[in-house]
Amino acid sequence: MHLAHYLGLLHRAQVTLAEAFRQVGDAHAEEPDVHHLCHQQARRCAAHAERLRPFAARYSEDAPAEPDRLHSQLFTGTRTGGIGLLRDLQDLYLMAAECDITWTVVGQAAYGVRDEDLLAVVRDCEGETAMQLTWLRTRMKAAAPQALVVAD
Repeated sequence: MHLAHYLGLLHRAQVTLAEAFRQVGDAHAEEPDVHHLCHQQARRCAAHAERLRPFAARYSEDAPAEPDRLHSQLFTGTRTGGIGLLRDLQDLYLMAAECDITWTVVGQAAYGVRDEDLLAVVRDCEGETAMQLTWLRTRMKAAAPQALVVAD
């Protein structure tokens, strides 16, 4: 069963996304909404990772080590200025999208193994990840005109 691979991928992606949200929030503290909401989303991602922990233990007994190719590194640090904020938000968006599709895949597997507890976690967390994507898209729309049209 390869469900353990994807649970590991999702757990790692959530932990990484939480850290990236914290870094972006701190790097762009001059934008109060970004600072506050990034830290809020970091806490949400950390909670998602924690909720996955019992399922990773349940399904990992016979699983081989997670293949390296299952995890991509999208975020390599923050940037400065308006264009930096836009690029950092875009990186967060791509990382959240990776989580979103992985929630979908894990949810389908949970259906397959008829794991109602895992399905409940997927439903909750998948919805919260969708809200993260919506906020990031909206914030990028707000930042784009200033960052791309107005000179620094």
